[in-house]
Amino acid sequence: MEQDKYSPDIKAVLDSLLLSLPGVSAGKMFGFPAYYVKNKMFACIYGDGVGVKVPGPLAQKLLAQPQIIPFRPLGRPPMQEWIQINRPKAVDYRQDLEIFQAAIDFVSTLDDR
Repeated sequence: MEQDKYSPDIKAVLDSLLLSLPGVSAGKMFGFPAYYVKNKMFACIYGDGVGVKVPGPLAQKLLAQPQIIPFRPLGRPPMQEWIQINRPKAVDYRQDLEIFQAAIDFVSTLDDR
């Protein structure tokens, strides 16, 4: 997959959903649209899915759900505390607000590394 390939429809939905939340800003990571809180990335659009950083126990729970897989950007091994949500339609990501909020809360508590 080329680094600049992602769904603009997903970006439009996530921009409207996430950028209205306190402290959330937009940016890029490896050429893909990303979302940050306290200068730390908590989500990024990757192809036709969205990578989201959540606490390990929540990630394990979410991986049991359909349409959620380990996040493996650029063919790398699965990233700890990251999941990838793959919804059939961009608008379906609105149902994941609780996951995005959990990611924001989690990343906000992490020390700078």
